[in-house]
This record gives sequence, C-alpha cells and structure tokens, in this order.
Amino acid sequence: MNDSPRGFTLIEVLMATAVFTVAVVSLVRLFGLAALADRAAHRVTLAPALAAERLEQLRSLAWGIDAAGAPWEDTTTDLSRSPGVGNGSGLRPAPAGVLDHDVTGFVDYLDEDGRWLGRGPEVPRGARFVRRWSVGLLPADPANTLVLDVVVLPVQAPAGGTSPSPRAWVHLTSLKVRTLG
Repeated sequence: MNDSPRGFTLIEVLMATAVFTVAVVSLVRLFGLAALADRAAHRVTLAPALAAERLEQLRSLAWGIDAAGAPWEDTTTDLSRSPGVGNGSGLRPAPAGVLDHDVTGFVDYLDEDGRWLGRGPEVPRGARFVRRWSVGLLPADPANTLVLDVVVLPVQAPAGGTSPSPRAWVHLTSLKVRTLG
C-alpha cells in the first residue's frame, strides 16, 4: 500500500474557500471604510483653509487713517462673489445673526473641492460648505478696531428648504486695526 497523499479532500477545499471568502469580504469592507474616512478627512482639512481664506480677504480690505488723520475704509467690496467686486458691504458692520443664518452679502457656498458656487439665501446644487462672515466693531475701541468672524459649516440635506445648522466646523476670529495709509 502506498502512503503518499493523492490530493486534497473536498472538505479541505471547502474550508480553504470559506477562509478565503471571509478574508476578501473583510478587505472589501475595509476599503469602503477607508474611502469614507478619506472623504471625511478631506472635508475636515479643507474647512479651516476656506475659513482662513475668507478671513485673509477681509483683512486685506482697506481700513485706515489718511495723512490728515481722517478715517477711510473699503465699504464697497462684495466678497460674496468670486472674485470680489464692487457694490457690496466691504468692512461695514454686519447685521445681527449673520453667523447663524444665510444673509446675502455675508454668505457663500462652495463645492467639495472649495470652488465657489454661489451666494444668497438659497443653497446651490452641489454645495458642500456654507461660509458665513461677520464684521463688527470692538466695543472697547469701535472707531479703530474691527472684529472679523468667519464660520464654515457642512451643507446638510435641507429639509423643506431650511438652511444648514448653525453649528460650525470651523470658527475663526481676528481683529483689524486702522493703519496709516
């Protein structure tokens, strides 16, 4: 009688196939979870950059004192358009609640890559971020210091056309002091 093995039994093949199938299914689920985590990380990384971009645009607007000591400011740039144009609010103080609600002139919408899509009270199709900003006067020195706030929020699927929740992913604040110029 020959004691050498002649091959695999049916049970061994079925067990190996079952182990292989479990491993492949686990890997597919892992790849799916990794893709979701990658998209979430992209949004969470992009949101602070979008807030910082708007804050720097606000900080770059003219707000100073001329050689004769008279204050001057940019009260016409519309940053809710891309690129910014005249006929806007510039550095005029914002109405109350602009960080909590979509107020034309103080809100814009961006897609998943941070590209500008539009402005105003209606969220455009494809928007993934809502960016709102506020210009206020510092109570301790209202003639010479502004408080600039920018929030970036995710766009939720609005139920009944309501705007996204006011809970911000990112909220940046900066001060702007009049300069000689």
